Amino acid sequence: MSDEEPPVPEEVLTSAKDQLDDEEISLADNEEILHALSELTPVYENERSYFVLGNYDREPIRRLNLVVDRLNRRQDAYAFRMVDIRGEWDNSIQKFCLIADIVTYLVGVAEKEPSDFLVEQGLLVGTTEFFEKSHVLKRVYEDEEHPFGWMQDGVFELFEQEGRLYRWQTEEELVDVTEELP
Repeated sequence: MSDEEPPVPEEVLTSAKDQLDDEEISLADNEEILHALSELTPVYENERSYFVLGNYDREPIRRLNLVVDRLNRRQDAYAFRMVDIRGEWDNSIQKFCLIADIVTYLVGVAEKEPSDFLVEQGLLVGTTEFFEKSHVLKRVYEDEEHPFGWMQDGVFELFEQEGRLYRWQTEEELVDVTEELP
């Protein structure tokens, strides 16, 4: 019996190549990405950078902006949200990953509103590099034991085990836990 793996059929190789070709970005798309990333110059000019994720609905975005403001008050720090990076991106996951790769920290502000950062939470725990530099500020709701659901609770448990889950209920507590971030 041979230790060699069997050859991959030609049709499988052709199919994989076709899929990769379909995923290639155009020169114009590449230029758009480079232009958008050039807006992130402050990431390289400061010692620490914070990519702040959360809900963009009316009330939650106010709290998200509060976190960004508090982090930007730190000396030699730059905090921003995904919407602060202009450009028409067809693939928001691609945008997220490119930005997440270059920042010092990823900070999620978790509220139970429907347009929370659910997809990004999956990427935070599913990618070792992202997980290691992530912190989550989880809102606590007095009248609900599991307001986020079992999947998100599992994500929060992982962050709690690493000492990177911060709980808050009021905006004053949100400011306090933001101050605890590295």
